[in-house]
Amino acid sequence: MNHSSNISIKFFKTCINSGDIENARKLFNKIPQPDIRLWTILISAHTKHGFPKQSVEIYSDLLKWNIEPDRLVLQSVAKACAVLADLVKAKKVHEDAIRFGFESDLLLGNALIDMYGKCRFIQGAKKVFYELSTRDVISWTSLLSCYINCGFPREALRILREMCLSGVKPNTITVSSTLPACSDLKDLNSGREIHGFAVRNLMGDNVFVSSALVNMYANCASIRNSELVFENMSQRDIVSWNVILASQFSNGECDKALNFFQQMINEGVKLDSASWNSVISGCMQNGRTQEALELFVRMQDLGFKPNNITVASVLPACTDLESLRGGREIHGYSYRHQHLEDIVVGTSLVFMYAKCGELDLSRRVFDNLLQRDTIAWNTMILANSMHGNGEEALSLFHKMLNSGVKPNSITFTGVLSGCSHSRLVDEAQSILSSMSRDYMIEPDADHYSCMVDVLSRSGQLKKAYEFIQEMPVQPTAGAWGALLGACRVYKNADLGKIAAKRLFEIEPENPGNYVLLSNILVTAKLWDDASEIREMMRDRGIFKMPGCSWIQVKNKVYTFVAGDKENDKSDAIYSFLDELGEKMRLAGYMPNTDYVLQDVDQEEKEQVLCSHSEKLAVAFGILNLKGGSSIRVFKNLRVCGDCHTAIKFMSNIVGLRITLRDSLRFHHFNDGNCSCRDFW
Repeated sequence: MNHSSNISIKFFKTCINSGDIENARKLFNKIPQPDIRLWTILISAHTKHGFPKQSVEIYSDLLKWNIEPDRLVLQSVAKACAVLADLVKAKKVHEDAIRFGFESDLLLGNALIDMYGKCRFIQGAKKVFYELSTRDVISWTSLLSCYINCGFPREALRILREMCLSGVKPNTITVSSTLPACSDLKDLNSGREIHGFAVRNLMGDNVFVSSALVNMYANCASIRNSELVFENMSQRDIVSWNVILASQFSNGECDKALNFFQQMINEGVKLDSASWNSVISGCMQNGRTQEALELFVRMQDLGFKPNNITVASVLPACTDLESLRGGREIHGYSYRHQHLEDIVVGTSLVFMYAKCGELDLSRRVFDNLLQRDTIAWNTMILANSMHGNGEEALSLFHKMLNSGVKPNSITFTGVLSGCSHSRLVDEAQSILSSMSRDYMIEPDADHYSCMVDVLSRSGQLKKAYEFIQEMPVQPTAGAWGALLGACRVYKNADLGKIAAKRLFEIEPENPGNYVLLSNILVTAKLWDDASEIREMMRDRGIFKMPGCSWIQVKNKVYTFVAGDKENDKSDAIYSFLDELGEKMRLAGYMPNTDYVLQDVDQEEKEQVLCSHSEKLAVAFGILNLKGGSSIRVFKNLRVCGDCHTAIKFMSNIVGLRITLRDSLRFHHFNDGNCSCRDFW
């Protein structure tokens, strides 16, 4: 080898040691006849620095040069295949190991078992393992890990027992690898046995063993033991902290988890993204949405950059709180940091905008998605359905099919729901029939309930009732509830009584059903029957859920209940409603006092109607508009019929777009009309 080659080799090794893989590859190509050792160094370096695909390509080049690989080369390329989880290439490496006579080599065999484990190919791992003439602790541990990776935790425990019976003593890696099997099986007894083995063999101080024990006890619902192991750890790395955080959140111990997180900060633990993501998603799982948003802000204040997972975790908080402002801020952050390419983030934004009442923005995000899977299409279809855009939901459904994306059960729930809101009877019947025939999806109770809703909303109450009776599945509250709601609109007291009776049997403690039937009976002037329903509620201890409405102005949410005078602008609100009421009456509005169940005179009934929570929230929104052209109000219950009529008049008189989301759907009021066409 000449002097020039020696210099190339020297600089090649320097580049490898410094991590300059690109220049190392260029220098390698200048070496006339690199020996097998240099090939091994190059292949290993590419895998080590995150280029496993190139490692496999270099190995292919080696074979093309008719260079026979040795054991170390095969070990290096096996590691690359493990990282890639590429089963096709993994099998080729195994074949080469046999072809070149290394099938019984222990070190290479261990690498091959691990490779097959990462590829989740248990047959390959077993073949290599049982063909080895000798097996060490790494062989057994690799096979055991393969069983766990492939979803066979019980078999993994069997392998551990065989290992011990064969005289091979488990090490810390074996123990920490096996404990997840106990977690998956919720096998507390086996977990305790392994814990005892670890203590007897002085493995208790190993951070990986301890972290696995914390996780195992937590998953087996032994929270106190999980905490004890964690508290007794002599050293805690970020992994062990994250494990205790996740375990507390998963068991509903939100306050404890947040205390642990604060302790991490107080002790100067170097936080990472799995820490922030864990605590944000943990708050979301436990319904602590406001705290999740606050943590998201705090994360950035402390210099941490949220990643795709963080953004996707926190967006549902904006959705739950109907915080359009917060959602827009996160959207802006996602745009600036290129997170919008992530389909989960994009889909979460689609749903957030739709749930916050901004369907146009929802569609804009959807149209800009680089890829659309079934979940993304379902989200856009459901968004249009909840906003009453049945025709658009149906159009999206056909576009989804034309794009080659397969629908699932949720897809059909969404499109059938859209058909119900737009009274597309023929289209709904066609779609329901196509489910099992064309897509091998058997309709469930939700799909049949949607069809009942379609028929009910179109005024075909008798046909809807007959459909319920002929359903091949047990009718749910959804089906009977759809019929009862239609009986209110079409003033069918007889059928309303039948539907309500079934609902009283299915969900006897739901006050909404009693109230809805009572309203139907009052409208039909069946005062005695309505009185009986109210008595039944009192006898059964069932109380109407208090209605409340809320609206966000700037960065603050204002909540109202009926007759509310707690707001510092209450006088202005009621004065404005009185003034607006006069204009509404001149325009033809007449208060519908049938919606007041109290036994008071007509004037008092009108005053009660005037103080309903949704009217108060709308009035407050108008007073705080400051140049805007629309307001968004949310209510926890079905919007009152009189309020619905009143808000139509308000939108026309004030010249304003008013969006109201109640417990059923969105209502978009504009120019005296509502998107629901007075059916909800």
